[in-house]
Amino acid sequence: MYADGNGLYLQVRENSRAWVIRFTFKGKARMMGLGSLRLVSLAEARERALAVQKLALEGIDPIKQRRAERQRTDTPVFRVAAERFISAHRQSWRNVKHASQWGNTLAAYANPVVGNLSIDEITTEHVLKILRPIWHSKPETASRVRGRIERILDWGASRGYRSGANPARWSGHLEYSLPSRRSVKKEAHHPALPWLELPTFYAELADQAGQASKALLFTILTAARTNETRGARWEEFDLTVDVPTWCVPSERMKAQRAHRVPLAPPVTKFLDQLPRFDSGYLFEGRAGKPLSVNAMLAVLKRMNRTDITVHGFRSTFRDWCAEQMAFPREIAEAALAHVNRDRVEAAYLRSDLFTKRYRLMQAWASYVTEPQEATILAHPAARVGP
Repeated sequence: MYADGNGLYLQVRENSRAWVIRFTFKGKARMMGLGSLRLVSLAEARERALAVQKLALEGIDPIKQRRAERQRTDTPVFRVAAERFISAHRQSWRNVKHASQWGNTLAAYANPVVGNLSIDEITTEHVLKILRPIWHSKPETASRVRGRIERILDWGASRGYRSGANPARWSGHLEYSLPSRRSVKKEAHHPALPWLELPTFYAELADQAGQASKALLFTILTAARTNETRGARWEEFDLTVDVPTWCVPSERMKAQRAHRVPLAPPVTKFLDQLPRFDSGYLFEGRAGKPLSVNAMLAVLKRMNRTDITVHGFRSTFRDWCAEQMAFPREIAEAALAHVNRDRVEAAYLRSDLFTKRYRLMQAWASYVTEPQEATILAHPAARVGP
């Protein structure tokens, strides 16, 4: 806080710079935002500060006065602001479900408290009233609700509907009123099958009937995500080249970036045995549609394996890579289509390491389908030069 005099301060928080006025009204200290430094000059801030002090001296609450004035303008209430924000960003979100989650969580938790409040009236106490009842019982949901409220209020500020610091921000603000999410509830990982047990499990899975069972076999062999497998279409596969390839389009990838998957001989042999449906999907559900989201999970339940998950097989693959193979870490991460979080390293390492990933996936498919042979081939395959 940098004082200018007459109660006027420049408030600096991370990337925000805003004018605020401290004044006394009916014996109580109050503080009120006067606008962003980008939009309000020092001279204008001094004029506004003087006007606030005069109102307080005359017995008029400057904050209530401003609220009354703004309510006569087009400043939206929170529920309307949320609808406009969702509408503006719907096209950039990956799927319809994401947009519905935004609307549903805000309707369930935020709207009962601030839904009918003008967005310039929302304070930290309002945000805490929304979050405290669910912060310990539903930490992940609470964290998402907080982030969504913050973005909507930022949207309002960018359109001039509100000024001052965002009451829903975490860093340097709510972090002092609420415990961190990690301290409330430890992060839960997807239960995974130990890699040593996978060949036996795979053989048992191969005896299961149905499209979902075949989809799960394919998911394990390629270390793919559920949605990548569910939406797989024959047009995405090229089995005629030296290294058969599955090209997963960006819209079905978590990182929104197309991903090439090298297909080892056991995988191409598996594909040759699949029926061809008119829908074009590798694994067809009802009425020519993809398998349901929970179809492969249902297979595990049918096998009485409620102790593991479909996504957990990616962890099984990663553990096997770490404990059995001599491949560098970045090859295993690339096989899982993980984004390199190190921006400097990512800027230089632009290759998708396709050739080396092919050798890794050969060893993996051999281990899964013929574990004894794979044990012999694992390390020599990893040491093959570029």
